[in-house]
Amino acid sequence: MSSLAAARADNFYYPPEWTPNQGSLNKFHGQHALRERARKVDQGILIIRFEMPFNIWCGGCNSMIAKGVRFNAEKKQVGNYYSTKIWSFTMKSACCKHEIVIQTDPKNCEYVIISGAQRKTEDFDIEDAETFELPADEERGKLVDPFYRLEHQEEDLQKKKEAEPVIVRLQRVSDARHAEDYSLNKALRARLRNQKKRVAEEEAVSKRLGLGIRLLSSSKEDATMAASVKFSTNFEKNRKNKRALINASSIFHGSQKSLSSDRQRLELESKRRKIKAVAASSILTGRIKPSSWSHTSSSRNKATSMASRRS
Repeated sequence: MSSLAAARADNFYYPPEWTPNQGSLNKFHGQHALRERARKVDQGILIIRFEMPFNIWCGGCNSMIAKGVRFNAEKKQVGNYYSTKIWSFTMKSACCKHEIVIQTDPKNCEYVIISGAQRKTEDFDIEDAETFELPADEERGKLVDPFYRLEHQEEDLQKKKEAEPVIVRLQRVSDARHAEDYSLNKALRARLRNQKKRVAEEEAVSKRLGLGIRLLSSSKEDATMAASVKFSTNFEKNRKNKRALINASSIFHGSQKSLSSDRQRLELESKRRKIKAVAASSILTGRIKPSSWSHTSSSRNKATSMASRRS
């Protein structure tokens, strides 16, 4: 911001046409010192920022307006309580633009809703809140009587004796927690270091496995669940096939010979396929002629047939 703009922002800039006999700058510009906040000052109204003193229900849309919500309110004086002024604040709710009017109550030292809203009543149990019950206005007036004050003091002493064990116990707990602050701080920092170390190890394991997320430490439940899961493999399938073949085979000696002959026949067929495959690859490379390959294959077929007849 330039110096001229800063001077204008601070209202210290005097234009060349201003003369001292014209008065202040606000009078020269024809405006109030509070600018827009004082646009109704001739009616006795000043625009301020009003903060809601308690929770209320909006009278227009029945929605709750929480304590501490701020509004642009019109402040004006509506009366006096002795020498204390009574102020009225008129504002519009943000939810439905409903007009809400709140006034001060100097007699009871609180705010009163005049129109446009309803105060939210919130009652708390003294025992649940663990607070002391304040004496009412009637009891405060009775405390002037010395006999009533003496009885009231006896009741207060009895309540003090009943609440003293609880207070002492809470004090002991507080003293035990803060007695050795160095050792507590040391234990807390050691636990934090162990936690960081464990997190670093888990991230290293995840990076080694190529995962983008951090794996948590294993537990007994994870081990039992992993042990209960079984995956099917070729080993189980082959074992089932072997058991089925054993159960289907006969226990007599002749059947064992036929079984062995069948196995020999299967082995010969597999060898024949291998020989044909080797010969085919040789033809493709140009090392053996097709005629010689057919001749050798026919002679090998005859030899295998004779061998099977002899067996």
